[in-house]
Amino acid sequence: MADSPRDDIKAKLNLETSRIHWHELQTYYARGQVVRVAPELDLLDVAAELTADNKARFEQWMTSGQVGEVAPDLARGWYDRNAELWAVVIAPWVLVQDRSGASLH
Repeated sequence: MADSPRDDIKAKLNLETSRIHWHELQTYYARGQVVRVAPELDLLDVAAELTADNKARFEQWMTSGQVGEVAPDLARGWYDRNAELWAVVIAPWVLVQDRSGASLH
């Protein structure tokens, strides 16, 4: 069997990942359940680490500003243009990633 348990988790999460407009996430944002993931990170890797409860890795990402809460100014910008984001739910959290500018890197 070539697949590791982490690969299995990522494959399952990939099926649960979808694009969603910011307006549809307002309820979750109001509850503080939306987590921003920087575009340079792999959304599935972050979701898999959250599933595995890898606190050390999350602390690194949070310290570097690659993972964290959605700042009010960013939320307002996403709301104004009803940004389409990639999202995956790891209850109770919704991980979101704005890849609209990712092709510029």
